[in-house]
Formats: sequence, C-alpha cells, structure tokens
Amino acid sequence: MESQSTYCIILFDGVCNLCNGAINFVITRDTANVFKFAPLQEKSGSLLLESYTIDSQKIDSIVLIENNTVYVKSSAALRIAKKLSGLWPLLYIFIIIPKFIRDGVYDFIAKNRYKWFGKTDQCILPTPSTKEKFL
Repeated sequence: MESQSTYCIILFDGVCNLCNGAINFVITRDTANVFKFAPLQEKSGSLLLESYTIDSQKIDSIVLIENNTVYVKSSAALRIAKKLSGLWPLLYIFIIIPKFIRDGVYDFIAKNRYKWFGKTDQCILPTPSTKEKFL
C-alpha cells in the first residue's frame, strides 16, 4: 500500500446527503488524485479517528488528514478546495476570516444538514471507477 503521506484523507459523514454530494464533487475535481476517502461510520474511518485521537462526539461531518496533521470544519473544507482543479482553490482566500466566524457558519450548516438535505440508511458505496479512492 502506498504511504499515507502521498495523499490526503477525507473522513466524512457517510449517511449525510450533503456530505456524499460534497465527496462526489471533490472526486470529480480531484484531477491530481491527491485525496482518499473514508466514511466516519466505517471501520477505516473510525480507526483513523482513533489513531489521531479525534473525538467523534465533537467531529461529525468532515475531517482532513494532510501530512499527518488533522484539519476540521471550515479549515478542512478550505484546504480541500485549495487542492481541486479549476477556480475552486480561490476559495482558500476565506482562510483570512477568523476561524471562530468560519466555524460558526460551518457549524450552522452542519447542525441543519440532515434537515435540509436528508440522510441515507447506509454509507455511500463507491462505484467501480472510484473504488481505489476509498480506504
């Protein structure tokens, strides 16, 4: 298996429709093939949470592991956008907004994501063409 430091890992809420849509969005725009994915509800995701001592009670929507550093909430989302193809890296400019403001907006959306976008009974299943992108 390739070294974890050769790619970034995105842990996500696998039953959240918004999160699954975001993962499909990232997969489509990850032309440099820098991301691997794991749902928080699956064994690979929970093992990574445990190995990085991330409290799953406090983090329930997105985690980015990049070069053995953990990023959560808005910082994770902006760092992910920075690595996508197209104009999406321009969103990284929002990193200058104070973290408590960015995370406040993030938390508001995360808190309402099931109400607004719904949820599924099971985690996203990778297609044959995306299977190698999942841990």
